[in-house]
Amino acid sequence: MEGVMMQGGGGYSMAVRTATGDIIYKNGKRTSLRDRYKILRLPILRGLVSFIESMMFGFSALSWSAAQAGEEEEKLSWKEIAVAVVAAVVLSVVFFVVLPVFLASFSLEYLGYFGRSLVEGLLRIGLFLGYVLMIRRFPDVARVFEYHGAEHKTISTFEGGKRLLPVNAAEYSTIHCRCGTSFILMSMIMMVIIFTFVGNTNVPGRILTKIILMPVVFGISFEVFRLPLKFPNSKIVKLLVAPGLQMQKLTTKEPDDGQLEVAMTALMTIPGFPKGENTLPPRVYHIDEYEKMMADKKAETVPAESTKVAIVEQQGAL
Repeated sequence: MEGVMMQGGGGYSMAVRTATGDIIYKNGKRTSLRDRYKILRLPILRGLVSFIESMMFGFSALSWSAAQAGEEEEKLSWKEIAVAVVAAVVLSVVFFVVLPVFLASFSLEYLGYFGRSLVEGLLRIGLFLGYVLMIRRFPDVARVFEYHGAEHKTISTFEGGKRLLPVNAAEYSTIHCRCGTSFILMSMIMMVIIFTFVGNTNVPGRILTKIILMPVVFGISFEVFRLPLKFPNSKIVKLLVAPGLQMQKLTTKEPDDGQLEVAMTALMTIPGFPKGENTLPPRVYHIDEYEKMMADKKAETVPAESTKVAIVEQQGAL
């Protein structure tokens, strides 16, 4: 996956490095359900909506970037994306809900309700860490984690008031306090706290309770996830987000200059982004411009090939 997706108040932008070395981007406005329905802006509800929209839009961005980078022949349809999201949710429930609940149930007799919840949480976090440690060894995933690091360094460069250049991003970390990895880990911690007091039943009942209350967990986790924006200097908030920041050491890698250029392109091409003195890297094209350019090149090649064939046929006739 050779791309980065960025979002801002004005919309979104996705930038990809093609097999030819060009950078192409696609941008536009994106309206959230929270903008259409006021009730979805309420605490907890807004977190659930953000999570669902991020999942759907994330799969769409991955599909588009893979298609543009030549890894897929065509991008997925919304129906295929929906199926992928459902499949991801089902697998997540099996591995991170059902399995920990079943395994931890054997500890209830010895540790009580709180101990069981703690064992569940440790198992869940352990499974997640094991999963990340396993997939980060794959070359394709390693590239994704490098682009993840490029995204964070780019945002930190902009927030630090520096020009968006790879050389300026070098001083910044690949870790950022508003990363989605922190949200995932925060959700797991919230599950330990909430389900210590809720769902103290048998294994099937506990699994069902967790699934039903999962939206509440995501909603509460989202509110905690937003605390650094409101209280950036609070020691309590820093303590809450510390595990997520440490987790990012596994989900990000140091990017190269080319990856930073892609991330910076994505940021600068968000509709309404205040560019200031920042300029786009070389060989950057909007997707419409790039497709037209490729079509023109193809049209120029076809007549040339036809001429070669005609010459060969004439020589054969002689």
